Parts: sequence; structure tokens; C-alpha cells
Amino acid sequence: MTGVKGCARRASRRVGQRASGRGTPLLARADVVAALGLVAAAGLGLAPRPAVGQDLHAFVGARVVPVAGPHIPDGVLLVRDGRIEAVGPRGEVSLPPGAEVHEVTGLWLLPGLVDTHSHLGRGDGGDRSSALHPDVRILDAIDARDPGLHRARAGGITTVNVMPGSGLLISGQTAYLKLRLAGTVEELLFCDDPLTEVCGGLKMANGTNPIGTGPMPGTRARSAALVRAEFLRAQEYGERRSSAEDDGGTPPSRDLRMEALTEVLAGRRIVHNHTHRHDDILTALRLQREFGYRLVLHHVSDAHLVADEIAAAGILGASILAPDSPGGKEEALRSGFTAGAALEAAGAGVAIHTDDGITDSRLFRRLAAMFVREGMSRDGALEALTLAGARMLGLDDRVGSLEAGKDADFILLDGDPLSVYTHVQETWVEGRRVFDRSDPRDREFAEGGPGIQGGLR
Repeated sequence: MTGVKGCARRASRRVGQRASGRGTPLLARADVVAALGLVAAAGLGLAPRPAVGQDLHAFVGARVVPVAGPHIPDGVLLVRDGRIEAVGPRGEVSLPPGAEVHEVTGLWLLPGLVDTHSHLGRGDGGDRSSALHPDVRILDAIDARDPGLHRARAGGITTVNVMPGSGLLISGQTAYLKLRLAGTVEELLFCDDPLTEVCGGLKMANGTNPIGTGPMPGTRARSAALVRAEFLRAQEYGERRSSAEDDGGTPPSRDLRMEALTEVLAGRRIVHNHTHRHDDILTALRLQREFGYRLVLHHVSDAHLVADEIAAAGILGASILAPDSPGGKEEALRSGFTAGAALEAAGAGVAIHTDDGITDSRLFRRLAAMFVREGMSRDGALEALTLAGARMLGLDDRVGSLEAGKDADFILLDGDPLSVYTHVQETWVEGRRVFDRSDPRDREFAEGGPGIQGGLR
């Protein structure tokens, strides 16, 4: 490969990475100077500088897109111990002694992408014995070694909301995952203890999917009535527990269904509501207004018809998707790429998701480009891939933008992020590289078919 792109690709190789195959590691000039400084410091009895190879990285020369601020054409990102220490123009960010310097001139550097709605990990959800399963946890069904997770890393995704399906009114609890290289689902969670903490949201659905037959509601009106009744029971359960705590009485027996819903009512667990048709969207907003929970609307095929109503509701926002080939069911017939511009113009929060496998996680950026083609702003589309999604998961204090103090989750691209000719070169999570396109094993995940299995490290 020749030209600017080829030079940038070669320059992006991490210091210490083998320059040809897997040969002898090399030190950058800054690291040689730092190493000599250690010798001098020892001779003078001074405190030594940080050792080369510590978790201290400087990425220099890329076009940095912080999302929370303007682009930086010749930028520096400084990472220490998995967190962003500084970001800014070259010349304004000092490179500490001992930093591992990555010369990435010619590349673009963006926050890791946030996918608010995915079905990676081969999980399932509640069965059809009931329309309501708030106690079911997708966490208990996720395969942390599913190759789909590495395909997502190849697409630049670093945070993902894994959902149960949409065949029920309440399908269960979602899981917010950080796509570290890990062998167990516990190692992927944002939370520390899934037994005592809220580690995701709650998946709800209305419209065609959950109507069904048998124990399913059968009509849209009955669907809303069942959800309303379940939340009323949760309110009563929460009141009994609070009363017992205040009076020193005996609390009601544990009810796992009610516990999840009381977390929703307390604002600790966000509702992620699958909905398509304009009247279904308004029903979802009506239920939210009645019970006051934090809400994200998902899919919203008819968003352009009710964009003002969505914006006025004051919810966390709408996470949108438009498949390459719209259709498949009546309520999605109006699905297209106008929703992004309509919601943005109305002032509503807008994120984009893959619904993987509806859209392959490796094609996530392409969705944003399609929304831009239909009138959404470029900056709005890039925010929809990153910070807006982080807000809708309640994780924007940690991910979604390049700001000091946030997790060092970012990607390096060899061109404009909205171009179909651009590829993710590297994906980093908490200051550690989890995907490297120059590694043949990783490249296979970036380019291989849906059955790709090998290459996990």
C-alpha cells in the first residue's frame, strides 16, 4: 500500500509492536530519551521517571474528533492508566517522560462507538408463557466468547446495550457491556456486582411484535392495559417495602418481577422501548408520562410524523435504525432515513443503533452516513454514534466523548468516519488495544463472512 493512507497505517503501529511480522520490538525516539534519563537519574540520586511501557500513551498527529467539542486537525490524546488525561492541539498538550508515543498523523481519532441496541452474545429472553418478564436477565444468557463481539470491535464499537428480544411487552433486563477482551460476561459489565447493582436497562415493546396469540395481549389497547397494571403493582410493592422500612415492620416477600420495576420507577433502571408506528410511539410516551420513568424509544420508524411530540416529552431520546431494505412488517413500511433529520430539527436526542444482526456491527458508521444523506447534520450523526447513545444508557460520565477523566475508549480510522471507503484501523478500550486491523487474525474479523470463528485472543 502506498501514498498517505499507507504511511498513516504504518505510522499508527504502536511503539513496541513488531514492525515486520512478529520481530524485535522497537523504541520510539522519545522512549529512548526517557530510558537514558532513567540512567542519569539513578546516577544523580534523583527520583526516576516513569518506566517505559507503563500504561501511559500519547497519540500524536491525528485529526481528533472529541464530539463534545470542535475537531482538532493536529491533535494529541494522552492516556494514563486507562483514562483520558488530556486532549488538545499539538503544542498545547505536553508529552510526559516515559509516554509510549504513537505517531498517527493522517488518521482520524474518535471516541469508541456506542451501540444502544444489539443482540450480540447469542442471548435470548423471556419465553411466551407470559407477556411480561421483568425478572428475566439477558446477562444469564450472554456468551462472552461469541465471535460477534469481536466483529463489533472491528466496527469500532466499544460499548453495547445487549437486549432481550421484542416478542413480549416486557422481555427482561438488558446488559450494558464494555467490549474488553474477556472470557466471562462479568468481565464485560460496567457494573461491579450483578447480584447487587443495576447493570442494564429494561426492554419493553409495543406494537405488532408482542401482540401475539395465546397468553399474549392480542390487541394494542390490551397491551397498554397489561403494562399499566404491572407498574401499578410495582408501585404498591414499593410502598409496602418503604413502609416496612420506616416502621420497622416485616417487608413483603422478595418479588423479582417487582424489584426490577421498582428500580425503573426509582429512576435507577432505564426503559428501552421497541416501538415503530406513530400511534404506538404516542402510547409509549403516554405510559412514561403516567409513571415517570426514564425512557428511550427504539426504532421509531414513524419518528418523522411525531418528532415534535417526542422532543416535547422530555425523554432521554430516540435510538433509530433504518435497514437497507425497509419493510418486512406493516408497522415498519415507512421506515427510512428521514428520522434523523426530523428528530434533530425538533430538538430531540438522537442515537443510532445496529439491532445486530439486523445490521452487522461492522457497518454501524454507514448507518450514520445514510442519515446524513437524508438531511441530518454531520456533527449530529457523529454524536448519534457516540455521546448521544452514552446519554441514553446513563453512561455519558464515562464514555461517548474524548474528555479528560473519561475512559480511554477510542478508535483510529484511515479516513472520514462517514465514508464507506474508511476502515477502523485500531479499537482501544480503557487504554488497551482490542482490535488491530494490521494483525491478520483481527483483519479476518473485519473482512470475513458471518460465520467467522477464529482469531480471538
